[in-house]
Amino acid sequence: MWQSQKKGFKAYLQLEKSLSDNSVKAYLHDIEKLTGYFQESNHLKGPGDVQLKDLEKFLKWIAELGITPASQSRIISGIRAFYKYCLLENIVSKDPTLLLEAPKLKRSLPDVLSFEEIEEIISQIDLSKPEGGRNKAILETMYSCGLRVSEVVNLRISHLYLDLGFIRVLGKGDKERLVPIGRSAVKYINIYKNKIRVHVQPVYGNEDILFLNNRGSKLSRVMIFLIIKELVRKTDIKKNISPHTFRHSFATHLVEGGADLRAVQEMLGHESITTTEIYTHLDREFLRKTLEKYHPAFKHR
Repeated sequence: MWQSQKKGFKAYLQLEKSLSDNSVKAYLHDIEKLTGYFQESNHLKGPGDVQLKDLEKFLKWIAELGITPASQSRIISGIRAFYKYCLLENIVSKDPTLLLEAPKLKRSLPDVLSFEEIEEIISQIDLSKPEGGRNKAILETMYSCGLRVSEVVNLRISHLYLDLGFIRVLGKGDKERLVPIGRSAVKYINIYKNKIRVHVQPVYGNEDILFLNNRGSKLSRVMIFLIIKELVRKTDIKKNISPHTFRHSFATHLVEGGADLRAVQEMLGHESITTTEIYTHLDREFLRKTLEKYHPAFKHR
């Protein structure tokens, strides 16, 4: 009953929305969840027969399965996207998700590193080893450009315009953006590229990948996580730190310094400004802490 609509939805996500394979799989999985619920509860309905009350019962069902509020919200956004497609294709005449309420999420603010803490983490790298020079170039680039971990492992030599101070980044949904790169990152990329990487034989298909492991293959995302975890372990920093922390810190430092939110959105490659707006919340938290630390009226409360 739903098969032809799912096929059409898949094509819509791939062709019109230019989503990555992982994102398409996630959206289709959300629809599978909904159709699975209808099968299990013996309410076999087509997309056009589904009403708001059916979706509310479905939400209750997934909550009872122990699915977290964050995952519930993600499933709802998948179903909303499906019905947006159904409206466009005249498969349905009205959208049953219109008044569907997602569970309220407590938006937890991620840990942010100060510039001094980033310097401290990077200073733990042993530059006497070849991988040390590579790791320094990686972390300098991640902080300088605010890259996602997937973007740094896929960075290509042909996408470096270091003499112009830019790199070309392939982000989510294969969307490209030009990002300015700082002098320190340029310096360490050049050292790695010209003095260390030249001694590694790239595996076929990895010739243009900038950061390679000692076997000549592209680094995995997990590898970047482990590199950072090991460096943090050598410091006294007690924060929850992952590769994404460098991206969060990059954006927070920009907003704290007064950068325009649209410029930050552009550099981070956020499709929507609302995603970037989390950094204004981080900024407000920073302002509150500054007041508590320095303002007499806040100090003794």
